[in-house]
Amino acid sequence: MKDMKRLILVTSPPACGKTYVSKQLAKHLQHVVYLDKDTLIVLSKQIFKVAGEPYDRSSVFFEENIRDYEYYAIVDLALEALQYEDVVLINAPFTREVRDSAYMDALREKLHRHGARLTVVWVKADVAVARQRMIKRNSDRDTWKLANWDEYVATQDFSIPATLDDPSVDDDLLIFPNNDEAEFQASMRAVLRVIESGET
Repeated sequence: MKDMKRLILVTSPPACGKTYVSKQLAKHLQHVVYLDKDTLIVLSKQIFKVAGEPYDRSSVFFEENIRDYEYYAIVDLALEALQYEDVVLINAPFTREVRDSAYMDALREKLHRHGARLTVVWVKADVAVARQRMIKRNSDRDTWKLANWDEYVATQDFSIPATLDDPSVDDDLLIFPNNDEAEFQASMRAVLRVIESGET
């Protein structure tokens, strides 16, 4: 299957280091298109503004009117990009989607029609590490999360989405421990080795 194209989802709960991991991984890959769901936030902010709603990505308004549509858009962009390039990497949490078997099966089917396969890279970090990174990045999207940390963390699942792992496939689910620099370097080497080998 080395001749198949590939969609890479770099996923995890917020502030585990997805963006840094995604960008560094993309730099090491050949013929790759990098997509970041956060690029769509400028459009989402405008929806809040036009609707007269306060900017709160933890609100019911966001859940009902914005969240899923950001994912639809970024996946559609990725599928389109796969028509022109060999590898597309999406940097986005996908925290619910990776635990939804029907969603993941449908995504694999779409990719199959594009001559591509799916690799999920799960960035693994401790909850305490994620909180410190969230404080450090000082983003307005995290205001509610930090102010209501216990309530927020209760909604997040930091466990590995093990149901994605097919024991007969080497590159469907790759775990990327990322609590510190040493883990990052070891994880980057391991993940690149699997992806570049193209073995299944």
